[in-house]
Amino acid sequence: MEIHVWSDVACPWCYIGKRNLELALEQFSGADDVTICWRSFELDPDAPSERTMPMRDLLARKYQMSPAQVDATQARITSVASEVGLEYHLDDLRSGNTLDAHRLIHLAASLDLAGAMKERLLRAYFTEGRLLSDHPTLIELAGEVGLNPELVQAMLASDAFVAEVRFDEAQAQSNGFSAVPTFVVDGRYALSGAQPPEMLLKMLERAASEREASA
Repeated sequence: MEIHVWSDVACPWCYIGKRNLELALEQFSGADDVTICWRSFELDPDAPSERTMPMRDLLARKYQMSPAQVDATQARITSVASEVGLEYHLDDLRSGNTLDAHRLIHLAASLDLAGAMKERLLRAYFTEGRLLSDHPTLIELAGEVGLNPELVQAMLASDAFVAEVRFDEAQAQSNGFSAVPTFVVDGRYALSGAQPPEMLLKMLERAASEREASA
């Protein structure tokens, strides 16, 4: 069974969704036969390498919210994240373009390290306040999960995996995926948003049941 997950490393709900999927898989009897494919989705493909505006002000401007509304929203997201064991420091985020981070995940996927790379990037961004457009940072994080730093440096200096990122994004657009995370099981069932584990488990069980029925 394949689960394709479209998400961005700068999306707080995507990290929560990843953890919820893992919790669902812990309860799924067919988990050993599941392959997760991490697909690229940039929430803001035109973002600069780094934004200098504080995250609070950036969100207030983007969503036309008051500072108090931003604070309340951030507090709610942080609380939801903590319920699944994630530590968010949303005031410390360093926002910027995520294309190179997505390219790095594709490189990691070619070495069967996509899941570990995705997790490390998310933790670096949401817990550690790291800038994911910074090449030395990406090289360091990739080395931590087992990628060769020289290989990563060469990839970042080229346009390798740009086409793969654009392909993922084109597929998301053609399928009408406008919110992330979006989970697609066996190319047949899709759920968008940081769905709770029980909802994801139901989708997995339904897909497994239909597989058995058609076998």
